[in-house]
Amino acid sequence: MAKNQEQMSRHQKLQGLSGIRQIFSYRELLFNLIRTELRLRYKNSALGFLWSLLNPLLYLVVFSLVFQEILRTQIPMFAIFLLSGLLIWNFLSSSLTSATGSIIANSSIVQKIWFPREILPLASVGAALTHFFLQLTVLTAALLVFQHEPNWAALPLLPLALVAVVTLSMALSISLSALNVYYRDIQHFLEIFLLAWFWFTPIVYNANLVSDRLGNASWITALNPAHSIVLAFQKALHNPPPGYIPDISLWYYFRNLSIILGASLVLLVVSLQIFHRLDKQLVDRI
Repeated sequence: MAKNQEQMSRHQKLQGLSGIRQIFSYRELLFNLIRTELRLRYKNSALGFLWSLLNPLLYLVVFSLVFQEILRTQIPMFAIFLLSGLLIWNFLSSSLTSATGSIIANSSIVQKIWFPREILPLASVGAALTHFFLQLTVLTAALLVFQHEPNWAALPLLPLALVAVVTLSMALSISLSALNVYYRDIQHFLEIFLLAWFWFTPIVYNANLVSDRLGNASWITALNPAHSIVLAFQKALHNPPPGYIPDISLWYYFRNLSIILGASLVLLVVSLQIFHRLDKQLVDRI
């Protein structure tokens, strides 16, 4: 019995790894789909890719008006604080939103030719990542305009945080895209979930407010992977004075991000297994 379970577990791991190898062999198709999604998103748009830059600026105006002028939030360099967390959140949320409906949106292609269909949600993640790098120029410009110096010692957190959030996005996108074919309510539930997730993540408010309110139960925030990822970006780019984000060592950030990355890699393998099981009847369900 134990031997059979061990063999089954080994088979599932090999299945997940073979899925990754298969996707890599179709990488040219993946890049073509990313380019196609980027072109279609701004097709017939007068401003085109400029909307990628205007989007965070519009968010900045609205949130600055609400939190600084109306609610009187006392966060120094609020524009940089907001953009530091908002840009990486925009990547995560837009990845999941676009990827969840990616198979249904490309049903005509799926029904005609065979290819690793996991590529469709991954293309959505790739397109969202492209927009993230474009929007990063807005944050870079803000740092230059306000002559705000980042935390140079914390900058090594950024590559690890980015790899962690990209891996998490890929894992969730693959499973959600397949489940949405079978249960169309997934995409509607996701909208509500992302809204709640946004407000549970310290993007527009001081992270210490949550820690102070929760007290001994502040460990709950560790269950939110976006919490540690956003804090890492804020630590490195906003570089706030003491009291605005948890006063903890860089080692704490590296440890948390490494745990998130490890868990996301496991989730990615599991998501590929789920996708392969659902893929057998995917065409009939579209």
